Amino acid sequence: MKIALIHDWLTGMRGGEKCLEVACHQFPQAELFTLLHRKESTSPAIERMRITQSPLGKLPGIANWYRYALPAMPWAIEKLEIPSDVDLVLSFSHAVAKGVRVPPGIPHICYCFTPMRYAWHLRQDYFGVQRSWNPIARLRAKLLDRVREWDREASERVTHFVAISQTVRERIRSCYGRSARVIHPPVDVDFYTPDESPREDYYLVVSALVPYKRVDLAIAACKQLKRKLVVIGAGPEARRLARQAGPDVTLTGWLSNVEIREHLRRAKALLFPGNEDFGIVPLEAQSCGMPVIAYARGGATETVVRPGPRGGTGLLFGEQTVESLVESISKFEAAPELFSAQLARRQAERFSARRFERELLEYVRHVGAQGMAERAAA
Repeated sequence: MKIALIHDWLTGMRGGEKCLEVACHQFPQAELFTLLHRKESTSPAIERMRITQSPLGKLPGIANWYRYALPAMPWAIEKLEIPSDVDLVLSFSHAVAKGVRVPPGIPHICYCFTPMRYAWHLRQDYFGVQRSWNPIARLRAKLLDRVREWDREASERVTHFVAISQTVRERIRSCYGRSARVIHPPVDVDFYTPDESPREDYYLVVSALVPYKRVDLAIAACKQLKRKLVVIGAGPEARRLARQAGPDVTLTGWLSNVEIREHLRRAKALLFPGNEDFGIVPLEAQSCGMPVIAYARGGATETVVRPGPRGGTGLLFGEQTVESLVESISKFEAAPELFSAQLARRQAERFSARRFERELLEYVRHVGAQGMAERAAA
């Protein structure tokens, strides 16, 4: 079966690229199409692929400012030419990859991380309150409306949607009027393992530093409680968060996976205050036996086990406010015996990379075989 792979952009190794990596391992002869590619920014399995960029990727320095090219992305993804002899197209999309034009009669599976956040449901988190009197805000709103309309129309090019979580399945239904199968992303439980190191007296955040992640809540809560906090991550919010941080808050920038694992083994608990589509970091934390204190919306509701008769793996706080997070941290500190490192590890193992590989590949092969049979009978 000849497969074409599509990914929004290749500029780093985050959760989406970890999903793509599995497909690259299984289909090393596939051609990989993307808007743009920063060489050596992803894993060896991805870098070995035959990678084709859109016209956008040929612009000088685009890897440094591609986010500002959002209005051009629909045009650029449609410029990619998928070979007519492929048997199936598999896209990994949180932006425009799903909108690639596929040869007639060829099934297109979209592994959807979310409908475009900035065009649909998180505009305010990305851009703040839109002031009607501001000409820049009005122009941006019109551009995003246009991108959203394109996104809705482009979703019709997908024959099969796969969602990363129940949360995203509901968004796909709401935004596109389509049903979706749920296959949760992979967690590397062989790498993220517990050890015998004692837990230390600090909390941890591992996150891109962008507004919707709400890292500011974790900083404010720890400042109010006078608790130590380590924030691992980088992004456009870094300077603002550094100004907010007090003497007990350390911002490290991005660290290596080995260094992150050491913190997941040592910190008291992970704070996860954003409304995430799924959220692999809470499962990586649980894989290391670490409790998680997360906002009670989005993917965390599917991965964090609240305390029960057999213990729990973390707490969920009900409102995205400093007060609500402070209350949950206080509850956690008052009853640490309710949280089981062994249960956390077992919970993470339910989302292993082997499970993801098996579920995704079974579905791809089923859809591909069905498509080839239909074309043969036509």
